[in-house]
Amino acid sequence: MNKNQFAITPPMGWNSYDYYDTTVNEAQVRANADYMADHLKDFGWEYIVIDIEWYAHNAGSQRARYQYIPFWSVEMDEYSRLLPDPDRFPSSAGGAGFKPLADYVHSKGLKFGIHIMRGIPREAAHRHTAILGSDQKANDIANPSNICFWNPDMYGLHPEEPGAQAYYDSIMQLYAGWGVDFIKCDDICRMDQPSSKQEIVLLHKAIEKCGRPIVLSLSPGPALIEEAWHYEKYANMWRITDDFWDKWDLLLNMFERCELWERHVSAGCWPDCDMLPLGKIGAAFGHEHDTGFTRPERITMLTLWSVFRSPMMLGCELTKLDDDTLSLITNADVMRLLQHSEGAHQVMRDKEQCIWKTHDTEENACYIAMFNFSDEPAVLRFEHECCHAGGGRGPLSRPCKELWTGREYTSLEDAVKEKVDAHGARLYKIIK
Repeated sequence: MNKNQFAITPPMGWNSYDYYDTTVNEAQVRANADYMADHLKDFGWEYIVIDIEWYAHNAGSQRARYQYIPFWSVEMDEYSRLLPDPDRFPSSAGGAGFKPLADYVHSKGLKFGIHIMRGIPREAAHRHTAILGSDQKANDIANPSNICFWNPDMYGLHPEEPGAQAYYDSIMQLYAGWGVDFIKCDDICRMDQPSSKQEIVLLHKAIEKCGRPIVLSLSPGPALIEEAWHYEKYANMWRITDDFWDKWDLLLNMFERCELWERHVSAGCWPDCDMLPLGKIGAAFGHEHDTGFTRPERITMLTLWSVFRSPMMLGCELTKLDDDTLSLITNADVMRLLQHSEGAHQVMRDKEQCIWKTHDTEENACYIAMFNFSDEPAVLRFEHECCHAGGGRGPLSRPCKELWTGREYTSLEDAVKEKVDAHGARLYKIIK
């Protein structure tokens, strides 16, 4: 199955990591799915993704010492495949896996996703457990010198061993049977280990064989621009940054990353700016707090993600979402850009401001995004060449609508005379 037959537009959804870290449980996943179905689905939000260590027993119980408890016990079947921890996910008991939970998410009209680590469980290698579809054992394909430096759960694979492909085939068959729609594979995107590039190919082939259209997302970043072709051929999403949090310097740096990757955005192939740290985050890290982004900074982030067409994954606890943030992520005019725009590119950027331009794919319209990097409100310079259209009317004379405020202007010239908030943005839709 060609990867561009699904994820035609950037995936939008919720991921458990920014709020729950390793500790999310079934009741919490169901509650967030309920909220998404009731409040967000109509605006394009549809994926419910369980992040790291859903298979780990007592995850988070030693958080003061470890994020990931070294060499701890995990739930695993006889074929070296990790299973949900039944204490946190009770519907998975008896070999049901994530199918009951995925069925519940699907019943809400949503899609279901999980996080995995590259490679095979260390516990499987130590116990010499079997691999479905292969005469080799886990220890035959595990490379004990190929390990993630920040998570102790897995060994990387010897990709040349036939059992390596069989192992990835077997886990994708399992996930397809559960009804998984989205896989976030970690410790693979930035190719820290020699086998990472080959393991991306093994994952891609396994998804092709499983008979289910599963989106493949690669983490963590930054992705390697010289490997752009490889990501585009074998994955649907790839992180262009390390973990992104609610700090202005990280958001400002994202403009450089988006400029680097703007030519590699296409249907089914999405450079990924990472999760949106909005609302309440950080609970499992011991400091639940409201996002550190100001309202103008939240608008800047959502504007850049929308124009660039990054996948959007909310990192907050949805049931605690404030009304103002809800109003931002349900702005239909802005969210439309993820579904119905193309050709986004940066027009200019300096230390004070930035301008991006993109086009609507259904309407005779273009969009101009203007960003204020200054620590003070400022009137931004408008570059005339950032919007061209026929009809003999210059760009400044055309009527426009600012999509965050909904305010309409008789001309763009009038609109750009107004000050933009410190660290804020304006997003104009201009009818050609």
